[in-house]
Amino acid sequence: MKHLKLWTMGLFLTGSFLVLAFTSQKENKPETDRRTHWERPKGCVFRTLFGEESSDSAFIYKTPESVVAAVTNGEAWLANAQQENGGWGAGSHLRQQVMDPHAVPADPATTSMVAMALLRSGNTLKSGPYSRQLENALNYLLRQVESTPDNATNITSETGTQIQTKLGGNIDVILTAQFLTTILDHLDDKPSLKERTKRSLDICIDKIQRAQNADGSIRGDGWAGVLQSSLANNALEMAQARGAKVDKDALERSRNFQKGNYNTKTGDVITGRAAGVVLYSVSGSTRASAKEARRVKEAMDEAKRKGILDDNAPASAENLQEIGFSESESEKYATAYEVYQSAKVTAQRNDVMDGFGSNGGEEFLSYLQTGESMVINKDTEWKQWYDNISGRMIKIQNEDGSWNGHHCITSPVFCTATSLLILSINNDIEKLTRLGKE
Repeated sequence: MKHLKLWTMGLFLTGSFLVLAFTSQKENKPETDRRTHWERPKGCVFRTLFGEESSDSAFIYKTPESVVAAVTNGEAWLANAQQENGGWGAGSHLRQQVMDPHAVPADPATTSMVAMALLRSGNTLKSGPYSRQLENALNYLLRQVESTPDNATNITSETGTQIQTKLGGNIDVILTAQFLTTILDHLDDKPSLKERTKRSLDICIDKIQRAQNADGSIRGDGWAGVLQSSLANNALEMAQARGAKVDKDALERSRNFQKGNYNTKTGDVITGRAAGVVLYSVSGSTRASAKEARRVKEAMDEAKRKGILDDNAPASAENLQEIGFSESESEKYATAYEVYQSAKVTAQRNDVMDGFGSNGGEEFLSYLQTGESMVINKDTEWKQWYDNISGRMIKIQNEDGSWNGHHCITSPVFCTATSLLILSINNDIEKLTRLGKE
């Protein structure tokens, strides 16, 4: 039995964040055992909910021990599921009943999700109980990118995977781009590997942009192709913030496509490319509008503090022009603000969160997008979202530490990785809020 010793380093304000730190009393254990996050030397602290400009205790969020245990057990299951080539696989759409992670070929999309989950849960290439697994995953993905033909829009010869069939034929390159962007911050002490990763990221971004349709969506729709397009939007946004070669027009088209799926006047959601499921579309609309909506909120708050606008002034296009936005910008940003404020509410309604009617990888991805949107926006309602979703996720975790879907994306590897990204999202508070500012 682990003996945990919780101590509070104190509340301190750095910019806009409050942080609690935890330590534990260590036991002598082998490197591969199921150590909890409390015992990790670096990158392992579950962060509290951020505050705006206040030390109000309402902003403090302590991660429940049940969540820590769930993440720890999920990581251990994923580590055992890694294949010899460093990858993980979801398996074929035609064999969804196969739950053995070693009975399916590895694929880049699933590998990227697992790698991002391990990274967010506190592992790096230098520390954490699964640093070796993370390094092997990075090498697997780099090999996949480097060996792909220049004229291809994806990075794998695998076809018909669960992830491709349900999300889209180019999903592997999209999720790989997200992981490569995320891992760059951890490669400063490995200059040659960092340059190799940057080159691979540029290759991925080029492929994503070449696969973009005129309306901003991504070619090769799967059953819920809107999610592939939404994840592509995230990949472009993340890569641009990291300095990668992203076409600004491509990113603008991508955002407009996602925002266009939600009508702020009527609350109607376009679900033609979302298998008729509101959740899939509305989570993408929330995510694509989060960054622009935050800019509106911060600009409006500043104007109100300075007395330029009344305290109850709405975030209208007219008021945005009043405080310095151009005519074209004011329309765009006012729309983004309206989409975010309305879509985030819809995305959290119980009937919408039920998705297709049962848990599948698509539902988990949608929950993840909603949560990340709220953090990017510095939305103080994030705590309520996390309380709700963490309770949901823990209830459906399998006894062996994994999660699996009950329709469409059933893969326990993919679903476990996505679940861990949801539960450990507060480890990336600073990174996500920085993304919303850049």
